[in-house]
Amino acid sequence: MSNGVDAATRRSSLHGLWSTRMAFILAVSGSAVGLGNIWKFPYIAGQNGGGAFVLVYLLCVFAVGLPVMMSEILIGRRGRRNPVATMQLLGEEEAGQSGWKLVGVAGVLAGVIILSFYSVFAGWSLAYIVGTATGQFVGGDPESVNNIYNDLKESWGISAFWHTAFMVMTVAVVARGVERGLERCVRLLMPALVILLLILLGYSISEGDFARGLIFLFKPDFDALTPSGFLIALGHAFFTLSVGMGAVMAYGAYLPEGTSIPNTSIAVVITDTAIALLAGMVIFPIVFANGLDPASGPGLIFRVLPLAFSQMTAGAFFGTLFFVLLTFAAWTSSIGLIEPAVAWLVEAKGLRRGTAAMLVGGGIWAAGFATLLSFNVTSDVQFWRGTLYTNIDHFTSNIMLPLGGFLITIFAGWVMCRNSSADELDVGVGVSYKIWRFLARFVAPVAVMFIFFHAVGVMDWLREMFA
Repeated sequence: MSNGVDAATRRSSLHGLWSTRMAFILAVSGSAVGLGNIWKFPYIAGQNGGGAFVLVYLLCVFAVGLPVMMSEILIGRRGRRNPVATMQLLGEEEAGQSGWKLVGVAGVLAGVIILSFYSVFAGWSLAYIVGTATGQFVGGDPESVNNIYNDLKESWGISAFWHTAFMVMTVAVVARGVERGLERCVRLLMPALVILLLILLGYSISEGDFARGLIFLFKPDFDALTPSGFLIALGHAFFTLSVGMGAVMAYGAYLPEGTSIPNTSIAVVITDTAIALLAGMVIFPIVFANGLDPASGPGLIFRVLPLAFSQMTAGAFFGTLFFVLLTFAAWTSSIGLIEPAVAWLVEAKGLRRGTAAMLVGGGIWAAGFATLLSFNVTSDVQFWRGTLYTNIDHFTSNIMLPLGGFLITIFAGWVMCRNSSADELDVGVGVSYKIWRFLARFVAPVAVMFIFFHAVGVMDWLREMFA
């Protein structure tokens, strides 16, 4: 059983605390807002019918993503340690079992592995800032724009340079600690990201086919939403909030007592969702105005949009702003992905934060070459799901994260006693607490398991069996 409020209040973070509630909201929003919002959300919405997909996505964000996020934050603040130590500590307190630390281990590893390939794509975004700023895409045609993308992807040396630059940026922030590093960075980058989005929105309104973009994004066409599209919306609602990989739990450990977890979680979810929708409102009008395909897949950002900007008034300037925006979003996410592993080294091994950040960052940088080389030197090496990168991506996104999120909600909803969870949520046992507890115990775990079954092919197998 839990040792109650006294045990929780005696613990304090070894890394400091966020100075304000707003700092925490910006930090967790920064971790959640990343390439998934600005890169992935628009193209998967485009591939799955637009408005109907967006509606299902919004419902899933609040019914599934929000209770999982609240669970992860309350566990983090209760433990006040890195995810591994927190899960071990609370597992012993709540159930007399230290084995729960494996959930923390899996989360930390997932964050490290994800950042190893995330950094490669973020590096490409850095390269595109230079490319658009120097006019490489001006007056380009589909073939020339595609050649620029292929040259970057297929040159391991150039990709390695930008991958290295992005990892240096990430390590430099995390090495400075919670207040001087993480908090200062997100206080600058998150408002800048929103300002850039609004500037680009104005550009999209004036230069793009804004009315058609809004119709595509918000008018539901349920005939275009397949069962697979529904599950993709459910999965993206879960993954876009950055839950299940230790980042939110680590940030929760730095949350001051007395700060409302439900209110801050709702603020983060609204911020994250608003930025994803704004990104769609920026991208789709530009795509439609240039007669391009909104369902272009992952190439929408690196091949389709540069072509659109190349044909538009002041396209070089606004294209540069767009890739600065994309880099800022990736940077705030990368900080959250690396923080749990750095916190673990500081606490478990007694390393100084700067040393821990360089060690973890160096390991992630080296691991990133597995992805980087998958697009050139080792592209012919195919197994299971394809290249080494596609296997890494599938394993982390479709297996590690769903299982991590599932176990986190099971722990918060079923293992932690009512007193512990109600104390951290600061909502007593009233209606709001009962809603969270019902969602965390029943709705979110079942939904996450559907995500997992869809990802590993079980749902396809069942559809074929009963077809």
